[in-house]
Amino acid sequence: MLFSEFVGSRAAQQRYWARSYLGWRRIGTAAPNAGHQALVKLERHGLLGVITQNVDGLHAAAGSARVINLHGEIAAVICLDCGDRSDRAEVQHRLALLNPHLSEAPQLEHAELRPDGDAMVERWDDFVLADCRLCGGRLKPDVVFFGESVPKPRVQRCYSLVDEAEILLVVGSSLTVMSGLRFVRYQWKQQRPVVIINRGQTRGDDFATIKIDGGCSETLTSILQRCQP
Repeated sequence: MLFSEFVGSRAAQQRYWARSYLGWRRIGTAAPNAGHQALVKLERHGLLGVITQNVDGLHAAAGSARVINLHGEIAAVICLDCGDRSDRAEVQHRLALLNPHLSEAPQLEHAELRPDGDAMVERWDDFVLADCRLCGGRLKPDVVFFGESVPKPRVQRCYSLVDEAEILLVVGSSLTVMSGLRFVRYQWKQQRPVVIINRGQTRGDDFATIKIDGGCSETLTSILQRCQP
């Protein structure tokens, strides 16, 4: 959903939150995989930090010490009117109380979920929204929507982390969105190595020093094994 659509229409907010309410039941219980764990262990071998386009919080949950959530955190909610930040689990509980007719909603299969944690919903016009506890304003997951800019201080933190590193490793991203691709282009312009691990083509392949066409967890685990004596 476009940011302008979300802020401009109460119906759009109902549609988004109805989908997100159901999707959270699945994404809220997600656990780190072998790839997340491998990145944590690679910190002992020189990995300085992680810039993630994902909003699921799984890098921090796995134990990565330095994580920049480029596109925000789905587990947090922000008020667009007063800026109050609250926990998603608390908002989810409030939504459940406001929408008791969804208490018996079916468990969703993976194919019914979207990458940002929401779900396919046929009807949303009767979904009751939870408003800000402090000002009664509009609530939005603290993630960057399409058409919304990443906060400049966060972008600068990412550039600073890239500058600290000798190598930029890209894992599991098609780099379709410029918000991530810009760091690859920046590293390339500095004439420093870029390594990309991804199944299939990415928008950054022309800037890659090394491109590995493979699965993230399998490749990272293999790299970790080679690092260990």
